Amino acid sequence: MGRKVTLATCSLNQWALDFEGNLERILKSIEIAKTNGAKYRLGPELEICGYGCADHFYESDTLLHSFQVLKKLLESPITKDIICDVGMWVSPSNRHTVRTIPVFSSAILLIRPKMLMANHGIYREVRWFSPWNQLRKVEEYFLPRMIQEVTGQNTVPIGDCVLSTKDTCIGTEICAELWNPRSPHIEMGLDGVEIFTNSSASHHELRKADQRVNLIKSATSKSGGIYLYANQRGCDGDRVYYDGCAMVAINGDIVAQGAQFSLNDVEVIMATADLEDVRSYRGELCHETKPCHRVKVDFSLSTGDDLYLPTHQPITWHFHTPEEEISLGPACWLWDYLRRSGQAGFLLPLSGGVDSSSTACIVHSMCVLLCQTVQDGNKQVLEDIRRVVGDDSYCPQHAKELCGRIFTTCYMASENSSEDTRNRAKDLANQIGSTHMSINIDMAVEGILGIFSAVTGRWPQFRANGGSHRENLALQNVQARVRMVLAYLFAQLSLWARGKPGGLLVLGSANVDESLTGYFTKYDCSSADINPIGGISKTDLKSFLLYCVEQFQLTALRGILAAPPTAELEPLTDGQVSQTDEVDMGMTYSELSVIGRLRKISKCGPFSMFCKLIHMWKDALSPTEVAQKVKHFFRMYSVNRHKMTTVTPSYHAESYSPDDNRFDLRPFLYNTRWSWQFRCIDNQLTTCQLHVIIPKS
Repeated sequence: MGRKVTLATCSLNQWALDFEGNLERILKSIEIAKTNGAKYRLGPELEICGYGCADHFYESDTLLHSFQVLKKLLESPITKDIICDVGMWVSPSNRHTVRTIPVFSSAILLIRPKMLMANHGIYREVRWFSPWNQLRKVEEYFLPRMIQEVTGQNTVPIGDCVLSTKDTCIGTEICAELWNPRSPHIEMGLDGVEIFTNSSASHHELRKADQRVNLIKSATSKSGGIYLYANQRGCDGDRVYYDGCAMVAINGDIVAQGAQFSLNDVEVIMATADLEDVRSYRGELCHETKPCHRVKVDFSLSTGDDLYLPTHQPITWHFHTPEEEISLGPACWLWDYLRRSGQAGFLLPLSGGVDSSSTACIVHSMCVLLCQTVQDGNKQVLEDIRRVVGDDSYCPQHAKELCGRIFTTCYMASENSSEDTRNRAKDLANQIGSTHMSINIDMAVEGILGIFSAVTGRWPQFRANGGSHRENLALQNVQARVRMVLAYLFAQLSLWARGKPGGLLVLGSANVDESLTGYFTKYDCSSADINPIGGISKTDLKSFLLYCVEQFQLTALRGILAAPPTAELEPLTDGQVSQTDEVDMGMTYSELSVIGRLRKISKCGPFSMFCKLIHMWKDALSPTEVAQKVKHFFRMYSVNRHKMTTVTPSYHAESYSPDDNRFDLRPFLYNTRWSWQFRCIDNQLTTCQLHVIIPKS
């Protein structure tokens, strides 16, 4: 009957500037789509060069190699008899533009440039690209000579246009355009476009997936249509993780769902839809709109006889809990980083606290994923594991056994460490299977202090022993920095000492709230190669560890969760910890999470934060206490802001991350007195004390 269409979309684990690998994955996805009967295949944004090229977009080499890959695609027999929507970038009229290029049987059909750029949060697209702001305008784009020789075309249409086949009409929007109030799919749908596609590079944040799914369902529930969503997957070369979720929606329902977290480099999602379902859904709509420019192609997505071809039916989307997201997202990111770095595993300073234990559990989760993926028959993952462990015959049988090969943990004790934390670290290491060491750092600390004493004639003392605040802080910092030096020493040489090749990546374990206030020593063991929890709050990490107790039967975590967070850098009192993190910081971790969101997401300065918090915390704190906490936070934040220039590259999981000047574009040198701002708080506080704050009923 010629009304049913089989369509394919995909999630690809592309890597910035990995043109050869990116080409192989693109071709594999097209081959899978064709094998399963698809006549149209959609790929993610900038899939040819990778999304995270950053300032490499300024280089002519990046554009040259992108066109070379496009040439290979046009020449390949795999791209014959299927429309392939390919993501790369071009430079029309000296404007760098992100776009998708539908190709068909050695020809380019059109170039659809991005019209709305992502320029917030982690995105800086207007640094390299310009949006196509000519609504309903189409120009001719002169193709490079290497492409002309393949296609026989001198020019192709570029602009705000759609693709018209013999049986339907396909319109494109790119990534951020879906999230914009003026999404192109609205006008395209009113003009009769039946299939919408979205080539995306959308990163993972906790609790974000439902927003994406709801936007796509809404895009077709208002005026009908079929929506294909493709996304990048994996670590593209930076601190974000692109989390897949390729999907197909029809008339407001999801009918095909891809994985959000997976170690598969190529995932193709197929769906068969009936165009008549779209036309019936739209039957009662009445509208007027400016028509889209249509580029015609002599090709049909449907076949002549499709009466018995089954169509995909609505499904219920399974959303991961935040605890599952923490378990899976950073684990996939760590694996991409490890296999692409050429290193032989990870080393983690394991203190027996919540933060380092969370990092350890994420590595354990990674090993669980690897074993499951190998059991599912993924040969690429098995090949990568063998290369990492240096054994061509190795096949992992259990996560604990794999963990012992690629994960080393070390407890670095000092005279200020308690036996409880030592035992908690050892018990957790035994349960996850890591190669564990216990190191005493007292000799190293004594040696460094001895050098200082030989030069100055002075020996600093802890506050508990009569020392000043400066002495106390310096003695804490020297312990922390010695741990960093030892962590890197053992990362470089511990495998050598065991007669094995390779080195280890040092993992950090400072959470997002500690980074926000600078509650860590600059260049201590938080200064690692990468940090999987640096964008996750303490509150979420505690929930994650509870999840790990049940999911992985890591019962040692119960004692870790019950213990108060402490740096253990000051002398013990009768063998017990006398220093706790929340006392040192002057606020709880849950309070820090609220403050962090107000500072970054709500864009609050000291005064506006105070005005919000006196209402939010009115049941627990007086206005005076709120003012004290706000002032204390901003003093800590501004005094320690310089540390953000050295903070370990962290997995981006929270929208209020303070992660250096690539995300949190604020100064690192402040007037820490905040005199004008704090005076405004004091004036408002006087008003609060004169008027009782009455909560809204």
